[in-house]
Amino acid sequence: MSTEETEVRVEDKLYQNRYRVDSGRSHIVVAPHETPPPELVALVTICPARCYEINGKGQVEVAHDGCMECGTCRVVAEGSGAITWTYPRGGYGVQFKFG
Repeated sequence: MSTEETEVRVEDKLYQNRYRVDSGRSHIVVAPHETPPPELVALVTICPARCYEINGKGQVEVAHDGCMECGTCRVVAEGSGAITWTYPRGGYGVQFKFG
């Protein structure tokens, strides 16, 4: 078997999950900022679902749809006050498909 046949891309696995987006009710809120603190800038790189990005004004924004609720952003930024994270309302958020 060649290497290409045995490689599994993260994106292919994430595609198997189902996301029920709660439009207008993000479970992640980025604190207002002119210049993003280092914790927010780090989220742009380390979020496995790539939910964070820097906009044209140099500020960090979050798109909660596709969030895997892994807790990475909570560990990095919630304690600093850079974000507020709560669980999505019942029935919303990620629904993992195993197998």
